[in-house]
Amino acid sequence: MNTAELLVQCLENEGVKYIFGLPGEENLHILEALKGSTIQFVTCRHEQGAAFMADVYGRLTGQAGVCLSTLGPGATNLMTGVADANLDGAPLIAITGQVSTDRMHILSHQYLDLVAMFAPITKWSKQIVQPNSTAEIVRKAFHVAQSETPGAVHIDVPENVAAMPATVKPLHKNGASRVYAAFASLDRAAIAIAQAQNPLILVGNGAIRSHASLALTELATQLNLPVVNTFMGKGVIPYTHPSALWSVGLQQRDYISCGFDRTDLVIAVGYDLIEYSPKKWNPTGEIPIVHIAEVSAEIDSSYIPQVEVVGDIADSLQEILQRCQKSSDAKSKPEPHALSLREEIRTDYEQYADDRGFPIRPQKLIYDLRQVLGDDDILISDVGAHKMWIARHYHCAKPNTCLISNGFAAMGIAIPGAIAAKLVYPDRQVIAATGDGGFMMNMQELETALRLNTPFVTLIFNDGGYGLIEWKQMQQFGVSSFVKFGNPDFVKLAESMGLKGYRIAETADFIPTLQEALAQDVPAIIDCPVDYRENLLFSQKSKTLDCLITEDA
Repeated sequence: MNTAELLVQCLENEGVKYIFGLPGEENLHILEALKGSTIQFVTCRHEQGAAFMADVYGRLTGQAGVCLSTLGPGATNLMTGVADANLDGAPLIAITGQVSTDRMHILSHQYLDLVAMFAPITKWSKQIVQPNSTAEIVRKAFHVAQSETPGAVHIDVPENVAAMPATVKPLHKNGASRVYAAFASLDRAAIAIAQAQNPLILVGNGAIRSHASLALTELATQLNLPVVNTFMGKGVIPYTHPSALWSVGLQQRDYISCGFDRTDLVIAVGYDLIEYSPKKWNPTGEIPIVHIAEVSAEIDSSYIPQVEVVGDIADSLQEILQRCQKSSDAKSKPEPHALSLREEIRTDYEQYADDRGFPIRPQKLIYDLRQVLGDDDILISDVGAHKMWIARHYHCAKPNTCLISNGFAAMGIAIPGAIAAKLVYPDRQVIAATGDGGFMMNMQELETALRLNTPFVTLIFNDGGYGLIEWKQMQQFGVSSFVKFGNPDFVKLAESMGLKGYRIAETADFIPTLQEALAQDVPAIIDCPVDYRENLLFSQKSKTLDCLITEDA
């Protein structure tokens, strides 16, 4: 047995089902070892796509997704997806081939110090230099990637080391024990919540990773607490729940901003500062905060919790609820102010239900998406102006049914991410929602989707440019520049690849077209013109809302 074969055995031992990657000269021994393995190697069309697939696989399953590249340009192509996983808290293992150790001390073809390169974008980066250290490195890699706040780990395998004989076996997986919060912190949190007159729950992706949805919903129900979620916290509480005030995280004021203006306690549950800067909702640092998470709070002048409850989130919420239910303060409180915002929020959402304008307004497009997709179906959002509208208007009944990259926020994630989602949940309908800019960054992976028999629908919000940047330019300078481009005929492009292609010509066509596209047994593309004049209209409305809040105050 050589090192490459031991590496593959260790990956099997960790329960790896897929490796997403590209073949290369320096990873030939690993590819050879995979031929007799239970692991399916998914040949991708670009290393970035492979990393995004591993990224989304890890986020959906909680088990580290694995991606593989060769050295040099293969490894640098991998880095965007690896960084995305690391900042989004998705467990991922990136494996790179490398030159032989006897070439590392001189200027050598395609050689880069990959351990050093990956260090800033991973939790741990290590090279295998001794065959028998492979088992320890792989076990540690998965432990680090999947523990505390999950993230990315990098393993570098020199070509000559991969071929060397190895004599050890994979290590047993250690059973991670749950860590529970201290009673004193639970007591202090319960007191703070019971005494607050206008508390507000801010829930992030950590609550999804910790499977705390039911516990959080029960807490909100029993204590009548309003709940807002970050972009990455969608579905932690069903959007139809009377306490749900939907998403926060836009860079502009929205209805829920009124809730933050008037709250006297933010209960941050599984919230990571990278999801939505506290300086946006607590600029002066004066709002009291209860931090409930599996890790201690990040230091920030606008995020200094008066109570930190560090431990298993679901257990912490259950313990806090029991304590609050025994408190007379909690029982006698009036309804928090933020709950009064729900009617305005829902009215704003519903006003687009019967809109027939064309090109389609993004609010209408997303409203109709919600009508077609079931509670278990999955929407993967790329990055662009459409992401902001999806974050605001696409609401979820269950966790991990709308995936938005908001830590690294990398364009190009939607199509590779949809492939991973379809592999994890083959019986669910999957939508890759992308702008025309993001589509062209990784559209080559649609061939991978066809080859893997993973049919999903790619919905292109087509505005002929980088719409989010234009939105920001218009706000800041009153004029846009360098954001417009041309596009291919997306329908013909789809057909040339053996896919189904559709183009929306009027608003009423969208729902039947989407239903037809979802029924196909091959991937489908829908080219949908979108009216992004709504971007600036929303910004203007936001300014008016700001004035109204000031007058009310």
